[in-house]
Amino acid sequence: QVQLVESGGGLVQAGDSLRLSCAASSGRRFEDYSVGWFRQAPGKEREFVIGITWGYNIYSDDSLKGRFTIFRDATESTVYLQMNSLTVEDTAIYYCAATRRVIRGRMPDQYDYWGQGTQVTVSS
Repeated sequence: QVQLVESGGGLVQAGDSLRLSCAASSGRRFEDYSVGWFRQAPGKEREFVIGITWGYNIYSDDSLKGRFTIFRDATESTVYLQMNSLTVEDTAIYYCAATRRVIRGRMPDQYDYWGQGTQVTVSS
């Protein structure tokens, strides 16, 4: 079992960049997990954003058009979401999630472990 802690959210202006972190607690590592980022805007369902497999393969939602990327640090204990050219439509709570069951999961129920979420607000 792994506990996840997100950080890095905040209030930014349209066009800015922001980097979110997802840390595995208690010294755990992500080496056997696929890690995905999801987001949920008010009144909307939670949606998949981008993920990275334990083999470092990246899979993302095509609508992002390359604005977002994901990477792991060398210790395998933190996964980052780099968001560029942010728009007001990117405003949401962002969650990271991990799974060993599915390699390129895009649905929330394919993930077993979730962080508490971090708020990202983009102003115009």
